[in-house]
Amino acid sequence: MPLIHGELVVVRGAGDLATGCILRLVRAGFKVAALESARPSAIRRTVCLSEAIYEGRAEVEGVRAVRAGSLEELEALLAAGPEGPVPILEDPACACLAELHPLALVDAIIAKRNLGTRRGMAPVVVALGPGFVAGVDADAVVETNRGHDLGRVLLEGGAEPDTGVPGLIAGMGRERVLHAPVAGEVENLKSIGDQVRAGEPVLALHGPDGRVLVSPRIDGILRGLIRPGYEAPAGLKVADVDPRCVREHCFTVSDKARAIAGGVLEAILRLGNGGCR
Repeated sequence: MPLIHGELVVVRGAGDLATGCILRLVRAGFKVAALESARPSAIRRTVCLSEAIYEGRAEVEGVRAVRAGSLEELEALLAAGPEGPVPILEDPACACLAELHPLALVDAIIAKRNLGTRRGMAPVVVALGPGFVAGVDADAVVETNRGHDLGRVLLEGGAEPDTGVPGLIAGMGRERVLHAPVAGEVENLKSIGDQVRAGEPVLALHGPDGRVLVSPRIDGILRGLIRPGYEAPAGLKVADVDPRCVREHCFTVSDKARAIAGGVLEAILRLGNGGCR
């Protein structure tokens, strides 16, 4: 009998793409725990379970997450059963894996490079996007680049290289993403879900040389905005404007995240059941 229902999957990261994977896995009957850094820098905060690191709890599309203060708390939350929340533990080095013995580990950090994931950390290791080679760093790699192969499961080779260019949405790529022009503490001037105009400041950075305003180049809905008070380094992605102007999209998992999540589920079912490669 396939050993899938109720098996534990540990996900590295709980940003927007990782959250899409977590939701898919929970709904497919897996137990899921997530591991995060001390200061997640997600901008699509309304659809990121990583917010539980800051707020203690978070919820996306009916799936709840709770910050676990220790491995013991994480295990107690997992023991609550399918109705319980997803535990999120601050453990960027995956130190807890030796105690948890998960069926699968999913690297969903989306760092565009490998931050320590390797085959053998779990019976099935799946990694998202560039920076990994299937059969070397992970058992499977899932394509994250928008386009024909988005969500494809690779059992050999790697995902497409990082282009440095955001995927097109309504014909907009670079224009829809805002980066910090200087280092500084973030002050939010708008909220996720607000309609904004090109040139209208959405946040300010308080750095050593004073207050610097950050404005989009296009009109749209503010889909992502980094947390107020975050100490942003220069160049960090701090906001995302969606030119489609559908406010509901700000509060639900994206098409991209759902496609990638489908690939993750496929990889775990295929490899976790000892199925053909």
